[in-house]
Amino acid sequence: MTAVSLMDWRDSKHWSETPKPCVLCDTPTHLRSERGKPVHKVCAEDWNDTRTTPDQTAAKRRRN
Repeated sequence: MTAVSLMDWRDSKHWSETPKPCVLCDTPTHLRSERGKPVHKVCAEDWNDTRTTPDQTAAKRRRN
């Protein structure tokens, strides 16, 4: 089993009253990325993990 890095989306800026299609899976979501794009948290975490190297992931964990 592979560890997935979790993102902190507790801030209200990640919520929108208007659902829009997720940019990754195309199903509706109220969530927004840091850049304001509609995306599910799970979709964003998966996308992020598939595009970072193990060294980058380990470095992130050490900083947190």
